[in-house]
Amino acid sequence: MPNISSVSEFLLLAFADTRELQLLHFALFLGIYLAALLGNGLILSAVACDHHLHTPMYFFLLNLALLDLGCISTTLPKAMANALWDTRAISYQGCAAQVFFFLFFISAEYYNLTIMAYDRYVAICKPLHYRSLVGSRACAQMAAAAWGSGFLNAVLLTATTFSLPLCQGNELNQFFCELPQILQLSCSKLFLREFGLILLSVCLAFGCFIFIVLSYVQIFRAVLRMPSEQGRHKAFSTCLPHLAVVSLFVSTAMFAYLKPPSISSQSLDLVVAVLYSVVPAAMNPLIYSMRNQELRNALQKLFGYMLFHLNNEPKVLTGLKVFLTIC
Repeated sequence: MPNISSVSEFLLLAFADTRELQLLHFALFLGIYLAALLGNGLILSAVACDHHLHTPMYFFLLNLALLDLGCISTTLPKAMANALWDTRAISYQGCAAQVFFFLFFISAEYYNLTIMAYDRYVAICKPLHYRSLVGSRACAQMAAAAWGSGFLNAVLLTATTFSLPLCQGNELNQFFCELPQILQLSCSKLFLREFGLILLSVCLAFGCFIFIVLSYVQIFRAVLRMPSEQGRHKAFSTCLPHLAVVSLFVSTAMFAYLKPPSISSQSLDLVVAVLYSVVPAAMNPLIYSMRNQELRNALQKLFGYMLFHLNNEPKVLTGLKVFLTIC
């Protein structure tokens, strides 16, 4: 049987068989990718340029935007290239890199969302201790812990997975290199070692989920006890975007990995994979900007600054000015 040393490339699952549908998928993914780049790039620019947003909540939002950009840039460009050039191949090294970076960014994003829940809990339930519990040093340490934990998780799982011999061919039932799909190609007796690492990661993820749920239970109890309707509205406005992002992230990931085999199919698996690996990165900026007045004000200032310089640049296209004005 062929082992891992004989595998030089993997074959990814194609979205369509006809050339027209492949080009349609390329155009669709290109639009989603550009929307994600634009949305997250605007959040990064707004948070970095507006000193009113130099607070812990927006610091973690900046980290979330960076992780979203990394996550979607790991999977979508290769899928677009394969659709454009009518190929399914990805090199062994490219597949290993894709698994590593996807695990790194997705894990760090989940840990960052957990920290954001803690930030909202302290801000609403312990406002008098907020500066001492979530100061600049604490923010930097928590962000470093999220990125470092994601990196360690990705290194361990990727190194263990790609050290296993493969004997089930090289075809993956996914449009990007994903850990479960690689494991399905393995026939090693050392699978228990990989299973132990996955179980540890799952337990950690479940612990983060319980922490988020308990945090929001305390938050809602504190908000409902507020005497002022304006105070309740402001508290909900800062919490609902994060809660929506967490719900989108967790629900799609849970459905992807916990759905019963009886409803599993190639088409459904592809749609679900797009939902949890691509859609959140494009939707998160929209979710945060819809109910966050401070962020909208910062974006308006940014657009105003850009328009001021565009008005002094006669060679800039008029269509770009109209787009920025509408935004």
